[in-house]
Amino acid sequence: MEAAKPNSALADSEADSNPLRVSIQGVPGSFHDIAARFYFPGRSISLSPALTFAELVRQIESGEADTGLMAIENTLAGSLMANYKLLNQASLRITGEIFLRIKQNLLVLPGQQLSDLKEVHSHPIAIEQCREFFQHYPNIRLVEVEDTALAAKNVQQHQLTGIGAIASATAAGMYALDVLAPSIETNKLNFTRFLVLERAAEARVVEGADKVSLHFATGHEVGSLYKVLAVLAAYGVNLTKIQSAPIIGKPWEYMFYVDFVAEGSLGFEQAIDAIRPLTNELKILGTYKQGQPYED
Repeated sequence: MEAAKPNSALADSEADSNPLRVSIQGVPGSFHDIAARFYFPGRSISLSPALTFAELVRQIESGEADTGLMAIENTLAGSLMANYKLLNQASLRITGEIFLRIKQNLLVLPGQQLSDLKEVHSHPIAIEQCREFFQHYPNIRLVEVEDTALAAKNVQQHQLTGIGAIASATAAGMYALDVLAPSIETNKLNFTRFLVLERAAEARVVEGADKVSLHFATGHEVGSLYKVLAVLAAYGVNLTKIQSAPIIGKPWEYMFYVDFVAEGSLGFEQAIDAIRPLTNELKILGTYKQGQPYED
């Protein structure tokens, strides 16, 4: 397996104390912003907001950002398949991950009450996570926007009375809004997994890496996937995720996205080498340390 190269951008940023340029989906106060600050504690960060994940990828690939965080799955919404496709096509490498407990809050201008609200704005996934709360308020219309923190920013910037936002407590403080109702998400064990991404050509070597993300295709024949998984099991790796996606132009054939943790005495390099003859289009998306859970 080809080793990743040291990341000169991150190293230079640390050496001269310049802010680390971090691309996030959303605006300051978003959950991507919160995850970035947990992942880079004590670092000076300059955010590069992107309203789409495609723009986030472009910023990192072009060098406008040194690194970036991308949501890849949520314990309620599942995998973000469009982001897997972006990773497949991008010249990026995963160098870390972080799990963030998602707490959704109802934010309003100071002095506003529930009885004043006619609309509440937020990202569609955030709205789905809180729909049970709003069943008790059928008079409130739920409106989808690009980002949770952007919804909060708009309420403050335009002084929108009668309109609330679903967003983080961090966004409330950042945009001088009141938390009218805290933690309104239905499921209190709601986590989002974020990947830390860097340009593949400059991605740093992660010391102590124990987790691997890769994708591959298999032959269109009985038992082809089983053979790959059996080999991985024989090498003592713990499969933490497997996700399939159709291969465009090849009906009923699939690409498999796999995450595993090396738990045996052998390194993950041997396991990857062992499955190469059994797969097609195998690509290592990243080798990194298992992420830790955080709560805002």
